[in-house]
Amino acid sequence: MHATDSPQLLEIIVEESGLPRGGVLQTVALLNEGGTVPFIARYRKEQTGELDEVQIRQIEDLLVYHRELAERKVTVLKSIEEQGKLTPELSGRIESCRKKTELEDLYLPYKPKRRTKATIARERGLEPLALLILAQELTKGSAADAAAPFVNEELGVADANAALEGASHILAEQLSEDADRRAMVRDLTREEGIFSSLLLGEGADREGKFKMYYDYQEPLRSIPSHRMLAMRRGEKEEVLRLTLLAPDEEIVGRLRGGLIKRESIFKGVLEAVAADAYKRLIAPSIEVELRLEAKTRADEAAIAVFAQNLRNLLLLPPAGGRRVLGVDPGLRTGCKLAAISETGRFLEQATIYPHTGGAKAASAGGELVQLVERHDCRLIAIGNGTGGRETEVFVREALRAAGVKAETVMVNEAGASIYSASEIAREEFPELDLTIRGAISIGRRLQDPLAELVKIDPKSIGVGQYQHDVNQPLLKKALDAVVESCVNYVGVDLNSASWALLSYVAGLSESQGRAIVRHRDENGAFPTRQSLLKVARFGPKAFEQSAGFLRIRGGENPLDNTAVHPENYAVVEQMAADLGVSVAQLVSETGLSAGIKLERYVTDTIGVPTLRDILAELKKPGRDPREQFQTATFRDDVVTIADLKEGMILQGVVTNVAAFGAFVDIGVHQDGLVHVSQLSHRYMKDPNDAVKVGEIVKVKVLSADPERKRISLSIKQAEPEKAPKTPPVKNQPKQPREKPANDLSAWERAGFRVRK
Repeated sequence: MHATDSPQLLEIIVEESGLPRGGVLQTVALLNEGGTVPFIARYRKEQTGELDEVQIRQIEDLLVYHRELAERKVTVLKSIEEQGKLTPELSGRIESCRKKTELEDLYLPYKPKRRTKATIARERGLEPLALLILAQELTKGSAADAAAPFVNEELGVADANAALEGASHILAEQLSEDADRRAMVRDLTREEGIFSSLLLGEGADREGKFKMYYDYQEPLRSIPSHRMLAMRRGEKEEVLRLTLLAPDEEIVGRLRGGLIKRESIFKGVLEAVAADAYKRLIAPSIEVELRLEAKTRADEAAIAVFAQNLRNLLLLPPAGGRRVLGVDPGLRTGCKLAAISETGRFLEQATIYPHTGGAKAASAGGELVQLVERHDCRLIAIGNGTGGRETEVFVREALRAAGVKAETVMVNEAGASIYSASEIAREEFPELDLTIRGAISIGRRLQDPLAELVKIDPKSIGVGQYQHDVNQPLLKKALDAVVESCVNYVGVDLNSASWALLSYVAGLSESQGRAIVRHRDENGAFPTRQSLLKVARFGPKAFEQSAGFLRIRGGENPLDNTAVHPENYAVVEQMAADLGVSVAQLVSETGLSAGIKLERYVTDTIGVPTLRDILAELKKPGRDPREQFQTATFRDDVVTIADLKEGMILQGVVTNVAAFGAFVDIGVHQDGLVHVSQLSHRYMKDPNDAVKVGEIVKVKVLSADPERKRISLSIKQAEPEKAPKTPPVKNQPKQPREKPANDLSAWERAGFRVRK
């Protein structure tokens, strides 16, 4: 157990997660032992009760939050106790609170603070007057008369009004530091507050990017993430003034109602205290807090969209073990060509100039065909950047003229230039020019998107929404989790993977990934998973966590090319012995697994969930869980926006999904937008329910504006509406309603699979 994991903390995690108690406690124990999320989800199902990655990450997040809260409570309690102000009631409230904001509200009156108007008033001896006003016992005379005895010119209290003002500052600060009153203001503003944006001045927005928000209002509780982030960006760029409008009158009325207990000569003073406390002290801090809360909520939603897009991009179907010619297009600078072997090994490079005219353009087709024929590259990967479509047309025509059969595929080249200049690219190809490295990356992306894209910072891949505006540590954590999940879901070839890919395997760090590659380079291919233990500084824990996700094709043990963990090899060996066959036969002859009775192999440590997974592996050993490879076909007569005509039906590839719709590459150098209302004949609150990054779709052109480079597309108008399903028979039991998208957890929205 972690030092701060009290039984109460663990029970809070059980309650807030809503998951079975036993599974939560076992998961916490496994995490404390250094278990990784992919390993626990895959290989410790009996202990966790088959919790999936989403649920385990939820537990992990709650654990981190409440540990931080528990540590902060210790600091707060110690500080208040040292001041001699800790009461049993206050201690109880601090111990029982579950939110960081609630804890800070409770600590606020005791928090060391700079010299305020209230502290100055106390120094001037006005606290007794403040207590007198608060008691509200005087009903005769005037407030000025009651304050007269506190006039003291030596202390800076010139007259009765100055005395009342100082006492009011003391009371206003006390009111502003009352945890219950702050909670009331926070809750009411959160429920009824409105975000308002106004244009700062004429000419502030020359490009008209924020035109929608020049005079705009939307409730705080319901503002979508993309609009929140857009307004904040407008504020940051000094185009918009963003304000949170609160129900001020209602709030001040409630503060007055709580402060004024009876009729007294101080009623007017107390009314002013309530207004001052709210306007000067409470409202500004609550606005900052709620703006941050709204920003955090918007960040989380935007990050979830980014994570979902990244997951879909990483899990795009691989072209597999086929030779590829990678092409990095260029109009004036020439097209860089890189021939790549079935395993991703660089073979040869060339630069051709098909778009410059003259002798170089005339010879470009012949050079291309020679390279294709020399290395038998039947798959041509062409980057979709500047000159991409022109190059695709040239390549197809050159191949057709030479009678060479090869398939051309447009590949999203976002981030290829980042890779070209990266440390890993320099390590892989120290002698090559940056542009050739880019062509290699484009070709490898087609062979195996996951293996190549992990080498690039996810933020450079171009599938995010306001990615530079959101909380960067939160973004990195979410994206790293997505990459880790995808890598371990697919599995990694131990004898060909880069250190970058290996570093995302459960239990491995970058240094361990590098050590594995170094050992492989010096000693040759790993014959077995067990031989990993010969790698320097590679211990039993790293082996336990990583081994099941690493594959060895054609190794000594056929189980090394499956997701069966080495700790369970003995079970498979017993299964094979009971069937009277070898392990190699059991793995290669998939029909044999039909004769296995799982219940015979249940033990204290291996239950039915693990045995089911083993059986699934024996039925499809070494399978790649990604979908079958397929490509989109762009029209030859549509190369630029000017070629688009309203009503055209085209094929395209989804390049990005945002809260307001999806962007689709239709081969004209500018992605078109399919607004969320045009995604489906059914209502879609979340565009990810309709399409995903990398998906090939049919679209109809609604409009095209070459000057503004804007294309409006529709998916639903390109496909006829499907006939409604046959009505259900009466008296059938009702099916459970689908869970609304906004009720999904952040990890679910990020695309992690959830066991229902």
